[in-house]
Amino acid sequence: MDVEVVGRVLSTLPEDDDHPYRTGPWRPQTTEWRADDLAVVEGEVPADLDGVYLRNTENPVHPAIRLYHPFDGDGMVHVVGFRDGRAFYRNRFVRTDGFLAEQEAGEALWAGIADRPALSRRPDGWGARTRMKDASSTDVVVHNGHALSSFWQCGDLYRLDPLTLDTVGKAAWGGGFPSDWGVSAHTKTDEHTGELLFFSYSTEAPYLRYGVVDDRDRLVHHTDVPLPGARLPHDMAFTENYAIFNDLPLFWDPEQLERGRYASRFHPDLPSRFGVMPRRGDASRIRWFEAEPTYVLHFANAYEDGDEIVLDGFFQGRPEPPDPRGEGVYQRMFRFLALERLQTRLHRWRLDLATGQVREEHLAERYTEFGTINPRHGGRPHRYTYAVTQKPGWFLMDGIVRHDTLTGAQERYAFPEGVYGSETAMAPRAGSTAEDDGYLITLTTDMNTDTSECLVFDAARLTDGPVARLRLPERISSGTHSAWAPGSALPRWRDSDTAAEAIGL
Repeated sequence: MDVEVVGRVLSTLPEDDDHPYRTGPWRPQTTEWRADDLAVVEGEVPADLDGVYLRNTENPVHPAIRLYHPFDGDGMVHVVGFRDGRAFYRNRFVRTDGFLAEQEAGEALWAGIADRPALSRRPDGWGARTRMKDASSTDVVVHNGHALSSFWQCGDLYRLDPLTLDTVGKAAWGGGFPSDWGVSAHTKTDEHTGELLFFSYSTEAPYLRYGVVDDRDRLVHHTDVPLPGARLPHDMAFTENYAIFNDLPLFWDPEQLERGRYASRFHPDLPSRFGVMPRRGDASRIRWFEAEPTYVLHFANAYEDGDEIVLDGFFQGRPEPPDPRGEGVYQRMFRFLALERLQTRLHRWRLDLATGQVREEHLAERYTEFGTINPRHGGRPHRYTYAVTQKPGWFLMDGIVRHDTLTGAQERYAFPEGVYGSETAMAPRAGSTAEDDGYLITLTTDMNTDTSECLVFDAARLTDGPVARLRLPERISSGTHSAWAPGSALPRWRDSDTAAEAIGL
């Protein structure tokens, strides 16, 4: 393995830090690496695996002004690229405006999600609740040849070179980027049309907006989606012809909001509502469907089945878990991160466009989240969803589950004790046609050996274990969202004889 340190950033975190999400598996990094020809610990890199796996990570470098929540960490993106049976690795901090300002100041300048905005040391900021740092640490997708990192409570989209991870600017969309509200974390890319779909939310009416960016990176559609009040949508879904929004009964308490406080509450007396609108439609064409009250952090996919929209996501049986009195401030804060406390299960809603009725059911009883599919099936019928299980009580992924939504069968691969993974991306095998003909990829954090690896699985044979284990140059911080981009979607990918030459080495 050819390894080089290419950068280090200033960190003022204490050496004796005892925060549960800045230590152990969540210990942050300050070093940026270049590693070519990754060492293969076991197996071999499939020759028909061609493209890049990207993963975003919350990676703090300064103590919080008061309370630190893991969603507050600075964005660090990792990439493992696969070509011709070899692999390379890069990691880089996302050079957001907030990150650069705090690097210059040598301290945190904005309050985190668990604190009041008034505690921020600067009057400006980002986010639907205002005066936050745009950490761009939540999701990552590839659109129009660039990786786009995003912030969970609305901010800029930062454009990264998908091979080197250099920050090359912000999404502008021909001057149409909605900088007043920003864009929420989970943008959606449609491989069939080349479009990117997005939404924004705010505490100001109409509370939700939606837009479409075409395959030439131009904003071609932007419209209001009026809601009854300020909400907390985290994700959306789409089909071949429709965009699907949500108005869920967990949102900021209106009375507290009037006093400038941002306390989310679950309102079980209100239904869940799903809005279905043509992808280039406006508010006059939205149809709302009512379902059982819940909160959904992530949707796996949606597709059209005759007159019905089939929507799969992760239903929370207890969106506001009981307050664990006596367990301490961290445990009280982080109960909203534990799947078994939230009782999160893969769920299916069927929205009947002819009758207006909704049918829904659990697709599995096991607690899972962070579902992904073969990206070629985004917005189209799918059978398989790949999700993760968690270590009880912790925001740590301890296994991968393959859900067969046709038969109800499940297979689980459990990481060894003390090893934790990331959201698993599905990479279709080059030239494949079957939905499960490809590979599952994840990054691990191993507390036993103080190392990290990239694991590659046969998507159709998950329980056989990894077909390849690749050593990374440093043990990385545990992280969340990921994406797969095939080589055909990457600039310069086949312009040179090797991937290293394509990157510019």
